[in-house]
Amino acid sequence: MKKTLAIIMAAAMLMGTMTACSEQKSRLEKIKEAGVITMATSPDFAPMEFQYVDANGKDVYAGSDIELGKYIAEKMGVELKIEAMDFTAVQAAVTTGTVDMAISGFAKTAERAESMELSDYYNMDDDDSVGQGILIMKDKLAELTTAESFAGLKVGAQNGSLQHNLVKEQLPADVQVELIGSLNDGVLMLTTGKIDALAVSGENGVLYAGNYDNIVMSDFFFDYTSEGNVVACQKGQTELMEAINNIIKEVNEQKLYSQWTDEATALAESLGIDVE
Repeated sequence: MKKTLAIIMAAAMLMGTMTACSEQKSRLEKIKEAGVITMATSPDFAPMEFQYVDANGKDVYAGSDIELGKYIAEKMGVELKIEAMDFTAVQAAVTTGTVDMAISGFAKTAERAESMELSDYYNMDDDDSVGQGILIMKDKLAELTTAESFAGLKVGAQNGSLQHNLVKEQLPADVQVELIGSLNDGVLMLTTGKIDALAVSGENGVLYAGNYDNIVMSDFFFDYTSEGNVVACQKGQTELMEAINNIIKEVNEQKLYSQWTDEATALAESLGIDVE
Protein backbone atom coordinates (compact mmCIF):
# COMPACT_ATOMS: atom_id res chain seq x y z
CA MET A 1 0.00 0.00 0.00
CA LYS A 2 2.78 2.39 0.98
CA LYS A 3 4.63 1.52 -2.21
CA THR A 4 1.54 2.24 -4.28
CA LEU A 5 1.05 5.60 -2.57
CA ALA A 6 4.69 6.49 -3.16
CA ILE A 7 4.35 5.72 -6.87
CA ILE A 8 1.18 7.82 -7.12
CA MET A 9 2.83 10.75 -5.32
CA ALA A 10 5.92 10.53 -7.52
CA ALA A 11 3.76 10.50 -10.65
CA ALA A 12 1.80 13.51 -9.41
CA MET A 13 5.01 15.41 -8.68
CA LEU A 14 6.34 14.55 -12.14
CA MET A 15 3.14 15.77 -13.80
CA GLY A 16 3.27 18.95 -11.74
CA THR A 17 6.86 19.55 -12.79
CA MET A 18 5.99 18.97 -16.44
CA THR A 19 3.03 21.35 -16.18
CA ALA A 20 5.17 24.01 -14.54
CA CYS A 21 7.80 23.69 -17.25
CA SER A 22 5.10 24.03 -19.91
CA GLU A 23 3.70 27.13 -18.24
CA GLN A 24 7.17 28.66 -18.05
CA LYS A 25 7.76 28.41 -21.78
CA SER A 26 8.08 31.81 -23.41
CA ARG A 27 5.90 32.93 -26.32
CA LEU A 28 8.89 32.60 -28.63
CA GLU A 29 9.52 29.03 -27.51
CA LYS A 30 5.86 28.16 -28.06
CA ILE A 31 5.97 29.67 -31.55
CA LYS A 32 9.01 27.62 -32.52
CA GLU A 33 7.52 24.49 -30.97
CA ALA A 34 4.26 24.95 -32.91
CA GLY A 35 6.08 25.92 -36.09
CA VAL A 36 3.67 28.81 -36.68
CA ILE A 37 3.59 32.53 -35.86
CA THR A 38 0.22 34.29 -36.08
CA MET A 39 0.04 37.85 -37.34
CA ALA A 40 -2.92 40.23 -37.17
CA THR A 41 -3.38 42.85 -39.87
CA SER A 42 -6.07 45.10 -41.31
CA PRO A 43 -5.74 44.57 -45.09
CA ASP A 44 -7.21 47.88 -46.25
CA PHE A 45 -4.08 49.99 -46.64
CA ALA A 46 -2.29 49.32 -49.95
CA PRO A 47 0.60 49.01 -50.57
CA MET A 48 1.33 48.04 -46.94
CA GLU A 49 -1.43 45.45 -46.59
CA PHE A 50 -4.26 44.60 -48.96
CA GLN A 51 -6.35 41.66 -50.12
CA TYR A 52 -7.38 40.28 -53.49
CA VAL A 53 -8.87 37.12 -54.98
CA ASP A 54 -6.58 35.10 -57.25
CA ALA A 55 -7.48 33.17 -60.40
CA ASN A 56 -8.49 30.16 -58.29
CA GLY A 57 -10.92 32.20 -56.22
CA LYS A 58 -8.64 32.17 -53.19
CA ASP A 59 -8.20 35.18 -50.90
CA VAL A 60 -4.61 36.43 -51.01
CA TYR A 61 -3.00 38.90 -48.60
CA ALA A 62 -0.25 41.05 -50.06
CA GLY A 63 1.74 44.17 -49.34
CA SER A 64 5.02 45.35 -47.87
CA ASP A 65 3.87 44.64 -44.29
CA ILE A 66 2.80 41.15 -45.35
CA GLU A 67 6.26 40.58 -46.79
CA LEU A 68 7.79 41.76 -43.52
CA GLY A 69 5.65 39.23 -41.66
CA LYS A 70 6.75 36.48 -44.04
CA TYR A 71 10.39 37.46 -43.60
CA ILE A 72 10.12 37.40 -39.79
CA ALA A 73 8.52 33.95 -39.95
CA GLU A 74 11.16 32.69 -42.37
CA LYS A 75 14.01 33.91 -40.18
CA MET A 76 12.42 32.23 -37.15
CA GLY A 77 12.07 29.01 -39.12
CA VAL A 78 8.27 28.88 -38.84
CA GLU A 79 5.18 29.33 -41.01
CA LEU A 80 3.21 32.59 -41.07
CA LYS A 81 -0.52 32.51 -40.33
CA ILE A 82 -2.32 35.75 -41.17
CA GLU A 83 -5.40 36.79 -39.19
CA ALA A 84 -7.25 39.55 -41.07
CA MET A 85 -9.50 41.90 -39.08
CA ASP A 86 -10.36 45.58 -38.75
CA PHE A 87 -7.80 47.90 -37.17
CA THR A 88 -9.52 48.10 -33.78
CA ALA A 89 -9.62 44.31 -33.55
CA VAL A 90 -5.93 44.13 -34.51
CA GLN A 91 -5.00 46.14 -31.44
CA ALA A 92 -7.28 44.09 -29.19
CA ALA A 93 -5.76 40.87 -30.53
CA VAL A 94 -2.30 42.12 -29.58
CA THR A 95 -3.15 43.27 -26.06
CA THR A 96 -5.01 40.06 -25.24
CA GLY A 97 -2.36 37.83 -26.78
CA THR A 98 -4.80 36.26 -29.25
CA VAL A 99 -2.09 36.62 -31.90
CA ASP A 100 1.70 36.53 -31.64
CA MET A 101 2.29 39.85 -33.39
CA ALA A 102 0.59 42.55 -35.41
CA ILE A 103 1.92 44.33 -38.47
CA SER A 104 -0.55 46.88 -39.78
CA GLY A 105 1.09 50.23 -40.43
CA PHE A 106 1.46 50.95 -36.71
CA ALA A 107 2.97 54.25 -35.65
CA LYS A 108 4.73 54.33 -32.28
CA THR A 109 2.73 56.24 -29.66
CA ALA A 110 3.08 56.58 -25.89
CA GLU A 111 -0.39 55.09 -25.42
CA ARG A 112 0.47 51.99 -27.43
CA ALA A 113 3.80 51.62 -25.66
CA GLU A 114 1.94 51.34 -22.35
CA SER A 115 -0.19 48.39 -23.49
CA MET A 116 2.02 46.63 -26.07
CA GLU A 117 5.62 45.76 -26.83
CA LEU A 118 6.65 47.88 -29.81
CA SER A 119 9.55 47.11 -32.10
CA ASP A 120 12.30 49.29 -33.47
CA TYR A 121 11.30 51.36 -36.49
CA TYR A 122 11.07 50.02 -40.01
CA ASN A 123 9.86 51.81 -43.17
CA MET A 124 12.00 54.78 -42.26
CA ASP A 125 12.53 55.75 -45.89
CA ASP A 126 8.98 57.11 -46.02
CA ASP A 127 9.21 60.83 -45.26
CA ASP A 128 5.44 61.12 -44.71
CA SER A 129 5.53 64.19 -46.96
CA VAL A 130 1.74 64.47 -47.18
CA GLY A 131 1.41 64.50 -43.39
CA GLN A 132 -1.57 63.71 -41.17
CA GLY A 133 -4.79 65.59 -41.82
CA ILE A 134 -8.57 65.63 -41.96
CA LEU A 135 -11.06 64.75 -44.69
CA ILE A 136 -14.08 67.05 -44.90
CA MET A 137 -16.99 67.75 -47.23
CA LYS A 138 -15.98 69.98 -50.12
CA ASP A 139 -18.53 72.66 -49.24
CA LYS A 140 -16.79 73.12 -45.86
CA LEU A 141 -13.32 73.74 -47.33
CA ALA A 142 -13.31 77.50 -46.74
CA GLU A 143 -14.75 77.08 -43.24
CA LEU A 144 -12.58 74.31 -41.73
CA THR A 145 -9.04 75.61 -42.01
CA THR A 146 -7.65 75.62 -38.45
CA ALA A 147 -7.72 73.34 -35.42
CA GLU A 148 -10.12 75.74 -33.69
CA SER A 149 -12.59 75.59 -36.58
CA PHE A 150 -13.37 71.95 -35.70
CA ALA A 151 -14.64 72.92 -32.21
CA GLY A 152 -17.86 71.10 -31.32
CA LEU A 153 -17.85 68.96 -34.47
CA LYS A 154 -17.97 65.18 -34.81
CA VAL A 155 -14.59 63.91 -36.03
CA GLY A 156 -14.11 60.25 -36.93
CA ALA A 157 -10.91 58.29 -36.28
CA GLN A 158 -9.91 54.66 -36.05
CA ASN A 159 -9.84 53.61 -32.41
CA GLY A 160 -6.33 53.72 -30.94
CA SER A 161 -4.78 54.92 -34.19
CA LEU A 162 -2.21 57.67 -34.57
CA GLN A 163 -4.95 59.90 -35.96
CA HIS A 164 -7.13 59.19 -32.91
CA ASN A 165 -4.34 60.44 -30.64
CA LEU A 166 -3.72 63.50 -32.79
CA VAL A 167 -7.40 64.44 -32.66
CA LYS A 168 -7.41 64.17 -28.85
CA GLU A 169 -4.15 66.08 -28.49
CA GLN A 170 -4.43 68.84 -31.09
CA LEU A 171 -8.12 69.58 -31.71
CA PRO A 172 -10.35 71.52 -29.25
CA ALA A 173 -11.51 69.62 -26.16
CA ASP A 174 -15.18 69.81 -27.17
CA VAL A 175 -14.63 67.87 -30.39
CA GLN A 176 -16.82 64.75 -30.39
CA VAL A 177 -14.64 61.81 -31.40
CA GLU A 178 -16.49 59.09 -33.30
CA LEU A 179 -14.57 55.80 -33.36
CA ILE A 180 -14.64 53.81 -36.60
CA GLY A 181 -13.58 50.29 -37.51
CA SER A 182 -12.26 50.97 -41.00
CA LEU A 183 -11.52 53.97 -43.19
CA ASN A 184 -14.20 52.87 -45.65
CA ASP A 185 -16.73 53.03 -42.82
CA GLY A 186 -15.44 56.47 -41.89
CA VAL A 187 -15.76 57.83 -45.42
CA LEU A 188 -19.31 56.48 -45.62
CA MET A 189 -20.15 58.21 -42.32
CA LEU A 190 -18.65 61.45 -43.62
CA THR A 191 -20.49 61.43 -46.93
CA THR A 192 -23.81 60.57 -45.27
CA GLY A 193 -23.51 63.31 -42.65
CA LYS A 194 -23.01 61.09 -39.59
CA ILE A 195 -19.69 62.81 -38.88
CA ASP A 196 -18.35 66.22 -39.89
CA ALA A 197 -14.76 65.18 -40.57
CA LEU A 198 -12.47 62.14 -40.71
CA ALA A 199 -8.88 62.13 -39.42
CA VAL A 200 -6.62 60.25 -41.82
CA SER A 201 -3.07 60.02 -43.07
CA GLY A 202 -2.45 62.52 -45.83
CA GLU A 203 -1.83 59.72 -48.31
CA ASN A 204 -5.16 58.07 -47.56
CA GLY A 205 -6.94 61.41 -47.60
CA VAL A 206 -5.64 62.25 -51.05
CA LEU A 207 -6.63 58.76 -52.23
CA TYR A 208 -10.22 59.01 -50.97
CA ALA A 209 -10.61 62.61 -52.15
CA GLY A 210 -9.59 61.44 -55.62
CA ASN A 211 -12.36 58.84 -55.59
CA TYR A 212 -15.17 61.07 -54.29
CA ASP A 213 -16.28 64.32 -55.88
CA ASN A 214 -17.71 65.79 -52.69
CA ILE A 215 -14.86 65.33 -50.16
CA VAL A 216 -11.47 67.04 -49.87
CA MET A 217 -8.57 67.34 -47.46
CA SER A 218 -8.82 70.30 -45.11
CA ASP A 219 -6.06 72.90 -45.30
CA PHE A 220 -5.38 72.09 -41.64
CA PHE A 221 -2.75 69.42 -40.96
CA PHE A 222 -1.66 68.01 -37.63
CA ASP A 223 1.76 68.83 -36.23
CA TYR A 224 3.41 65.45 -36.70
CA THR A 225 6.59 64.03 -38.22
CA SER A 226 6.75 60.32 -39.03
CA GLU A 227 9.69 58.24 -37.80
CA GLY A 228 8.56 55.01 -39.42
CA ASN A 229 6.36 52.08 -38.40
CA VAL A 230 6.58 49.38 -35.74
CA VAL A 231 5.58 45.77 -35.11
CA ALA A 232 3.49 45.11 -31.99
CA CYS A 233 3.16 42.11 -29.68
CA GLN A 234 1.66 41.46 -26.26
CA LYS A 235 3.06 43.42 -23.33
CA GLY A 236 5.74 41.48 -21.50
CA GLN A 237 6.81 39.36 -24.47
CA THR A 238 10.28 40.88 -24.49
CA GLU A 239 12.07 37.78 -25.76
CA LEU A 240 9.80 37.62 -28.80
CA MET A 241 10.24 41.33 -29.45
CA GLU A 242 14.02 41.04 -29.16
CA ALA A 243 13.95 38.36 -31.88
CA ILE A 244 11.72 40.57 -34.05
CA ASN A 245 14.03 43.56 -33.56
CA ASN A 246 17.05 41.53 -34.66
CA ILE A 247 15.22 40.67 -37.88
CA ILE A 248 14.05 44.27 -38.41
CA LYS A 249 17.65 45.41 -38.06
CA GLU A 250 18.56 43.12 -40.96
CA VAL A 251 15.59 44.38 -42.99
CA ASN A 252 16.71 47.99 -42.45
CA GLU A 253 20.35 47.30 -43.22
CA GLN A 254 19.47 45.58 -46.50
CA LYS A 255 16.75 48.14 -47.35
CA LEU A 256 14.34 45.29 -48.00
CA TYR A 257 11.20 47.18 -47.01
CA SER A 258 11.51 49.77 -49.78
CA GLN A 259 11.94 46.92 -52.25
CA TRP A 260 8.79 45.23 -50.92
CA THR A 261 6.93 48.53 -51.15
CA ASP A 262 7.84 48.96 -54.81
CA GLU A 263 6.76 45.41 -55.60
CA ALA A 264 3.51 45.74 -53.65
CA THR A 265 2.70 49.05 -55.32
CA ALA A 266 3.16 47.53 -58.76
CA LEU A 267 0.99 44.53 -57.83
CA ALA A 268 -1.80 46.66 -56.37
CA GLU A 269 -1.87 48.93 -59.41
CA SER A 270 -1.96 45.93 -61.77
CA LEU A 271 -5.02 44.67 -59.86
CA GLY A 272 -6.73 48.05 -60.02
CA ILE A 273 -6.36 48.58 -56.26
CA ASP A 274 -5.91 52.20 -55.21
CA VAL A 275 -2.53 52.86 -53.63
CA GLU A 276 -1.91 55.51 -50.99
